[in-house]
Amino acid sequence: MPSTPVSRDLSALIFAAGLAAAGLVGGCRPPSPATRESPTPDSRALLDHRALLAREGWWDNRDWDWYVGNIPFFDSPDSAINTTYYYRWELLTKHLTYGSPATGYTFTEFIDRPFWSGAFGSISCPLGHQMYEARWLRDRRIVEDFARYWFETPGAEPRSYSNWYGDAVWASYLVTGDSAFLRRVLPHMVAQYRGWIAEHWDAAHRMFRWDGMHDGMETNINSRQTADSFAGAEGYRPTLNSYLFADARAIARAAALFGDSTLARDYSARAADLRRRVQEELWDPKRQFFLHQFAHDEAGGIRAGSRTYETGPYAGNPHGRELIGYVPWQFELPDPGYEAAWKFLMDPAYFMAPFGPTTVERGDPQFLVAKECCVWSGNAWPYATAQTLTAMANLLNDYRQHVVTPADYFRLLTLYTLDQRKDGRPYIAEAADPLTGSWAGHDTYYHSEHYFHSGYVDQIITGLAGLRPRADDSLEVNPLAPAEWGWFALDDVAYRGRNVAIVWDRDGSHYGRGAGLALYADGRRIAHRDGLGRIVAFMGPAPALPPVDRPANFAVNNGRGAFPAVTASYSDPATAPEYLIDGNIWYHRSPPDRWTARGSGNAADTVVLDFGITRPVERVALYFLDDGPDGGGPIVPPAGYRLERWRDGRWEEIASQRRVPATPEGRRANTASFPRIETSKLRVVLTHRPGTSSGMSELETWAHAEPPFAEPVAAPAGFPRASASFTAEGSAPARVLDGRVAYTLYSSNRWSASGSPNAADWLAVDFGARRRVARVDVHFVADGRSLAAPRAFTVEWRDGTRWAPAQVRRRLPAAPQGSAVNTVWINPVETDKVRIVVEHARPAATAVTELEIRGDGP
Repeated sequence: MPSTPVSRDLSALIFAAGLAAAGLVGGCRPPSPATRESPTPDSRALLDHRALLAREGWWDNRDWDWYVGNIPFFDSPDSAINTTYYYRWELLTKHLTYGSPATGYTFTEFIDRPFWSGAFGSISCPLGHQMYEARWLRDRRIVEDFARYWFETPGAEPRSYSNWYGDAVWASYLVTGDSAFLRRVLPHMVAQYRGWIAEHWDAAHRMFRWDGMHDGMETNINSRQTADSFAGAEGYRPTLNSYLFADARAIARAAALFGDSTLARDYSARAADLRRRVQEELWDPKRQFFLHQFAHDEAGGIRAGSRTYETGPYAGNPHGRELIGYVPWQFELPDPGYEAAWKFLMDPAYFMAPFGPTTVERGDPQFLVAKECCVWSGNAWPYATAQTLTAMANLLNDYRQHVVTPADYFRLLTLYTLDQRKDGRPYIAEAADPLTGSWAGHDTYYHSEHYFHSGYVDQIITGLAGLRPRADDSLEVNPLAPAEWGWFALDDVAYRGRNVAIVWDRDGSHYGRGAGLALYADGRRIAHRDGLGRIVAFMGPAPALPPVDRPANFAVNNGRGAFPAVTASYSDPATAPEYLIDGNIWYHRSPPDRWTARGSGNAADTVVLDFGITRPVERVALYFLDDGPDGGGPIVPPAGYRLERWRDGRWEEIASQRRVPATPEGRRANTASFPRIETSKLRVVLTHRPGTSSGMSELETWAHAEPPFAEPVAAPAGFPRASASFTAEGSAPARVLDGRVAYTLYSSNRWSASGSPNAADWLAVDFGARRRVARVDVHFVADGRSLAAPRAFTVEWRDGTRWAPAQVRRRLPAAPQGSAVNTVWINPVETDKVRIVVEHARPAATAVTELEIRGDGP
C-alpha cells in the first residue's frame, strides 16, 4: 500500500489571516472531540522530580533547582534510557554559554572553542539539533537568545556549515507558542535563506550545491574519489537541499501566520520546487535511495550530474548508500512512494551494527571504520543517528507504510542510548566504532568530551513519548514506546503556555491515576484512551505567555578587552581566575573550567571582579566546586563566603542578602540577591574549611538594564598594543591582550613563535602612557606537540631608551609551566613598555595565550 503523508500541499498554508491567527497552519489535524475531558485539576504530583535526579549517581552538575525549574521529567522502565535522557540535559548545561551582556546565551559544539568556531565558540553545523533540544526548556530566553545570536552577534557565522536554522526557529515556536518572538526573528529566517541563495544556489540546476565537508562529513565516499579527499565532491546533496526545503516551508508557515500571503506564497513555491528537484535528481530508483549527485566532472571518470557510483572508479557498483539518504524524511520532504529506502536501515548487511547505524552501508567498497577523526565512511555518527531517529518517527507518524515499525524505532533508540557510555558512565564524543562502541580516536582531550553535536532529548519527547508539536491549541500524542512497557510518564512539559504531561499506566497500578494513556494540561486530564496510540485533544484557549526575564550578566568577558577583569589573592597556576568569567560552567577537574586556591595555605582567599566602570548588581551567582572523595579532593565548597562592594575607596559588605542555598553547596548555583547597588568592583571572600581549599567554576553578577551598555575606557585610543620579535603564521601578538585564556589544542587565541630561527624571542606591550607595573601574568600554551613552556623567561621594562631587567621578588610557579598562569612579582616600576624574553625549550617553541600586566604587588 502506498504511503500517504499528512498535509503535503504547502499551498494549503496560504490561508486567510483569520485561519492563520487561529493557528491552523503547518499541517495540524483538528482536535478529536471524543477525547476531550474537563475534570478539575489533579493537585497530586505525578513524578517526584528531585528523586528522579537523585537516583542517578554520575552527575557533574547537581543543580537540582535549575533542572526542576527548566526541564521536562521522564520516567520509564528502561534505566539506560532514563540515565541518558538526564545526561543529555546535563550535557546541554556544559555547552550553554553566556557570551556577553548584549547578546545573552548561545551554545558551543565542542567543549573548547576551536579556531573554526564563531563568536563565543558557536558553530552552525549542529545549531538545528541544539535548538530542537533547547526548545523544551521552560526558560524561553535560552532558545530565543540562541536564535537571535546568529544574526545579532558580531562574529557569528550562520552559514559556515549546512544547517536548518529556519526550520528550527519554527519548531521552537511550535513548543513555546511565542508568536511575538517568531515575528521578530522571521527577518533572520529570510536573511538566512537569501544568504544560501547568494552563496550556494545553482540556478541552472535549481538546487543548492555544496560539499560533504560542510555538512560536517569530511572525507566521505564521494570526496574520497576526488583530488580533495577531505573536502572535495561539490554537489547536490540530500542534506542541504532538505534543510532548505524545510527552511522555506518554515518561512511560508510563519508568513501565513502573520498574514503575509506574498511572502508565504513565494516560499511555499520554493519549497515545492525543491521537493520536486530532490525527488527527480537525488532518488535512484534502482538502488531505491536518495544519493549525492556530483556537480562537476571529477578525476577517474566521474561525470557531472551523476549520482554516487553511477560513474567513476566504482561505476555500476550497487552500493553507495549513505545514512544521509534518510534526511529528507527528517523534514517530511518525500511524497508517497519512496519508503522502500527504509528496508536497508535495520538490516546488518547494510546500515545496522551493534552500536548504531553506520554512516555508509557496510557492504560498500569504501566502507571504513576510521581510527581517528575525520573520516565519515563507516563510523557511527551521533549527528546522523539523531537525524535518522527523527526521520523514522516522522515516517511512523505521518505516512502509511509497512517497512518499519515502532519496534524498529525503539531498537535504534536503544542502540543509540547504549553507545553513549564510556567506562560505565554516560558520555558522548565525536564518533564511535559501530562494532565495539569505542570512542577512541574521536575523543580528543579538551575538545571532544561531552560533544554537543546531536539530539537525544527531542527524540525522547517527540518520538518515544510521542508529543507531536503543532501550531494550535491541541495536544497531539502518539507514543512509539514499546508495547511491552507497562508504564512511562513525561511530566512538567512547558508547551505553548501550558504545563502538560503524558501518562501511560497499563493497569493503573504504577502512578495511581487510572489505567491507560492519559494527557494532562495544567493538571486537568484532557484526554484518555485504553491502549497506546494517537490522541489529539483540545487544551483550551491559549493563555498569555509570561514575559521573558532578561537580566544582564556584567561579569562575563569573552574577549571584550581589559574589563571586566578578575584577580585572586592566590591561584593554583593550572586554574587561572579568567575561567571564572568565561560564560561556561562545569565542575569536573579534567578538562578544567575552574579557578582554585589550592596551595595558598591561607585560611581565606579573595576574588576581585573589576568592571572598569560602574555597573548595577542585583544578584550574584557563585558556582562552587566540590571534588569530594570521587574527585580527588581537597577542593570543596567554602565554610562561608562574604560579598563586598567597593564604595568610597574601601570594601564594605553588601547588605540585605537573600541566599539560596543558605550555606555554600558545590556543583550548583549559590545565589545572593539584594536591593540593586551600583559599584565598580565586587569582592568575594572565601573562608576555607580546615585542611581544604575552595574553588569556583563561574562568577556571575546580574542586573536588569537596557542596552546599549556603556563600556570602560581602559587606555588611550589604540593602546595597549603588542608586538613580537617573531610571529608564527596564524597567530598574532594582539591576541594576548584580548582578555581570553585558551590553552586548548585547536585554539588560535595566542601568539606563537613556532618556526622562529631564534633561540630566544620577545613579546612586548606598549601602554601608550606611563603606568605602574608590579606584576606580570604569562599564560603559556603547551599542546604536547610543538608548543611548550619556555626553558626560562625574564621580564624587562623600558627605562628611557633601553630595556632594563626587572628585579624579581617572587615567581609562581618557580619554573615555567605550560597550560598555566606564570606570575612574576617585581619591584614596582613606572614605564610605558614591558616585555618578556623567552628562551625556547627546543625543539618546541613558545606560545602565549594571554599576557596580563598589573600594578598590584604581592
